[in-house]
This record gives sequence, structure tokens and C-alpha cells, in this order.
Amino acid sequence: MGILAVKSAARAIEVLECFGAAREPKSLKSICEMLRYPQSSTSVLLKTLTVMGYLNYDRRRRVYFPTLKVTALGDWVPQALFGNGRALEAMRDVHSATGETVSIAVKNDIYFQYIKVIQSMHALRFHVSEGTMRPLTQSAVGWLLMSTLKGDDLDNVIRRANIAAGKAEAVKVPAMVATVAQARRQGYASAENVPFLGGATLCVLLPMTIQGQPVALGLGGSLERIRANRTRYLAALKRCARELRGIGGGELGFDIEF
Repeated sequence: MGILAVKSAARAIEVLECFGAAREPKSLKSICEMLRYPQSSTSVLLKTLTVMGYLNYDRRRRVYFPTLKVTALGDWVPQALFGNGRALEAMRDVHSATGETVSIAVKNDIYFQYIKVIQSMHALRFHVSEGTMRPLTQSAVGWLLMSTLKGDDLDNVIRRANIAAGKAEAVKVPAMVATVAQARRQGYASAENVPFLGGATLCVLLPMTIQGQPVALGLGGSLERIRANRTRYLAALKRCARELRGIGGGELGFDIEF
């Protein structure tokens, strides 16, 4: 029973995400095809979400669409996460200076999660969706966020992240500890062909926490373009971090821990 309840909860969220991706009314059939759900249980789920006020059903067209009640669930979150918006301004500054995909990511247990993304303006780019989570060991962003950990805490997180990543992507703990230590010493992290073949990442820590978790500001793009502009891109990232540090935690509305 407990497993069924969890499965139903996951499917309800996935249905709402389906609308977020499609951005248009969807029929029962199209939702089932997109999510590969059985029609009978999906029909019950959609009717339940409609009765609860989260979906609107057009009986004539036989399509569903989210209501403003869905928006109301999270309209307070940006203010809670980003305070007066200085971090978002930093993102926009880096994006204007580079044109690359720019993201803010936070540590989420043994994962990191992209909580805000501005997509690249370049033709050759790697798309990252807001909300995407990856094991901390699988990206420069994760390595940098782990640089806030030391000793047994770091060792434990790496081992648990290896389990989440799977045997094929597991890393050697001593090697990862050394990588994290390097990021800690130099104050930034970079990676090539990780997590995307042909891509590269540069990132810096921001002088704040979000919900008690460390925060990274990063950019990513084609390996060739990042290599050619590495010095300039890294300078833009560091400049934004310095500017935020100069503002101070009280004004930002975050806890300064670094």
C-alpha cells in the first residue's frame, strides 16, 4: 500500500511536469503516450487532480490543462530561495558576458540540483533543465559543492554518490578526494567532456547558502568554445562572486558560511 501511494504521488508530479513541457492542453490519450502510463489508472489520476482543483477539464474538447492553483503551490519559492534577487542578477551578468548556458546549483544530499538555468544563445549548446539532479561525483559543479565538506563527511558523500551513480560511473574515492581538494585550493572547478561528451564546465562558489546548502554559479558549453574563452569566462564568474561577497549576507538575505 505504501509503495502504491509513493507511485501515485510520483505520477501526479510527472503529469504536472508533462504540462510544463508541452505548454498546451493535453488529452488523456496523449498524456498516456507521453508518460507511458496505463489509461485506466491515468484517467483516475486526472479526475482526482481535476476534483482537487489542479486541472481544468474541457469536456467538449476532452482535454486537460493546469489551473492557477498549480502556480500558487510554488509562487513563494523564488523569494524564499533568492531573496532580493542579487544571485539572479549575477546569473544574468555572466550570461550577457558569455552567451553560454549559466546555472545556479545547490547541494541536495548526495546530488546537486540545477535550481535556475539561463539557456545558451549559441547554436552549439548543451541543454540543461531546471530541476535536473545529478550525483555530486559526476560534474565539476558537484566537485565544487563537495569542497565545502572535509574528512569523513566528504568520504561518506562520495561513497553514497557512487551508489546512486551506479557501478559504471562510480569513481575511486581517493581520486575524487584529490579532485575536490584541488577545487578547494583554487577556488573554482572545471571539467571537460563531463557530464557531456564534447562539452565543458566552469564554476565558482557563491558566498551564500540557500536553505542551508552551498551554492555554485556555473556555465557550460562546447569544449572548443570554453577552451578558447576560458580566461575571460572564469574572470566573469569570479567577478560576480566577488560582487556578491561585497554586498554581504544580511543584504542578500542568506547565511554566509564560506
